[in-house]
Amino acid sequence: MDINMTDLDQSYLAMMLKPEDDRLRLHYYDALADSELFVLLEREPKASDIDPKVFALEGGPLVLVFDVEERLSAFTGAAAPYAALPGRVIAAALVGQGVGLGINLGVASAMILPPSAVQWLADTLAHQPAQDEGRPKFFHPPQALPAELMRVLTHKLSRIGALADYALLGGVEYEGGRRGHLLAFVDANQNAEAALAKTATEALTFSGLDAGTLDVTFLASGDRGLEMLKKVGQRVDW
Repeated sequence: MDINMTDLDQSYLAMMLKPEDDRLRLHYYDALADSELFVLLEREPKASDIDPKVFALEGGPLVLVFDVEERLSAFTGAAAPYAALPGRVIAAALVGQGVGLGINLGVASAMILPPSAVQWLADTLAHQPAQDEGRPKFFHPPQALPAELMRVLTHKLSRIGALADYALLGGVEYEGGRRGHLLAFVDANQNAEAALAKTATEALTFSGLDAGTLDVTFLASGDRGLEMLKKVGQRVDW
């Protein structure tokens, strides 16, 4: 079976080459959360009734997932019921059940996550961005943010699609003296604002950076603040 390397394969390989690098481990969890995974089921699903097949192993019970349908078929050796779900949905569904996750068993990127790791991932993904009504005093060019943050951010934004025209990244000083960086999404779909803010927050988390490194706002064409930010900000496209 010849399957090109998936995002999960690449993240796994990078993590294994440098096991001491926590940043690469975070990248793996990020890829796992964003990947569509094929979950092996006990029986054919009925509407929203999905019953994952649980394997009782010596190290603890496992639910099996694969990031390519053919990998699931090769593992089972026969037709088997499955459901395709995002990794983040699967992690949330397993919380509190004491069940680990067997990922891509039977191939080079096989990985087993214990229940504690599944819990950590679900808790991390459930975190919601804090809201702050701070008023910007002025903008300035952004200081050098880690290239890794921008790579993760643009990659995650490309996965969720064109929910905003573009974004601008700039330095900001607020009334009261607090300074930081601001990511402004321009002409965003109003119903997608929460998803965009959460994507930016996850990019920080899975880049290994502090959550206070980047603020997020939403601006519309013609806003005075947008015109000011355009003069000094860095455009972000995806």
